[in-house]
Parts: sequence; structure tokens; C-alpha cells
Amino acid sequence: MFGYTGKFKLASILGDTDGRVPVTSSRYSINTFKLPIETAWRPWYTNGEVGGYVEAYKGLVLVTVRGAGHLVPSYQPERSLYMLASFLQGELPLSGTY
Repeated sequence: MFGYTGKFKLASILGDTDGRVPVTSSRYSINTFKLPIETAWRPWYTNGEVGGYVEAYKGLVLVTVRGAGHLVPSYQPERSLYMLASFLQGELPLSGTY
């Protein structure tokens, strides 16, 4: 992936109001892989607000974006950019109210 060296090789970024790909279905599907959980389900923050939730598995990260539908960047551009930047840096989004 163009020199990407982060520990997460795949990201599933979901809008929490997406009616086509619901978060619960995605979590259920990922759990069928039986991957070890590295970071338990927790909120992440941007601008002092909950931006969504994140759960990290070995090689995969599942991220929800609060207030976003199916086309996440069109609903929440700032949160989407933050998520993409975090992923490309091989990091999880911030877990405190920053």
C-alpha cells in the first residue's frame, strides 16, 4: 500500500447511520474471522466530541463515524479525514476528549 508500514493492513470505516451496511452486521461478520482483539471497542474523539467508536484486531481496525451514512466523507468530512490520517499513520484515533 504505497510504503505503508503501520500495523493495521485493513480498515473498515462505517457510518453509524448507514442503512446499507449496518455497524452491527459488520461487527458480526468480522467476529466470524476469530481475530485476536488488540483494542476493545471504545469511543474516539475529535474537537472534544465523540467522533465514533473503534475496535482493533490483529491486522484490521473497525471504525465507526458518528453521524455519517453510507458515503462517510460526504456526511462527516472532518471526522473522515482524521480517521484516514490516523490509519495511514498506523495509529488508532485518540481515546480522550481532545
